[in-house]
Amino acid sequence: MSNDFEAINFLIRNGNAEEAISRLGQYIEADKACAEAYFLLGKAYHKLGKTKEAICNYGEAVELDPGSPAAEALKQLQEILDFYNTDLYNP
Repeated sequence: MSNDFEAINFLIRNGNAEEAISRLGQYIEADKACAEAYFLLGKAYHKLGKTKEAICNYGEAVELDPGSPAAEALKQLQEILDFYNTDLYNP
């Protein structure tokens, strides 16, 4: 199982997020309580720029395992979304 996740993480890092999402979808169908799968799914969606889906999957991972790395990823993504620079609107 760990090797599967390493392979999926490799896919995400190397620009094959769509394939990673497909594999993770199959994995989650078999085991809906795997926080690591939801974390990687969030990571893949984030890589594709699909923020809403990333947040949902990171949140699911945190619900299943509050100590998951998804907690930090969710926090960082939320900080990015909360940031805005007023100087950009008033040149």
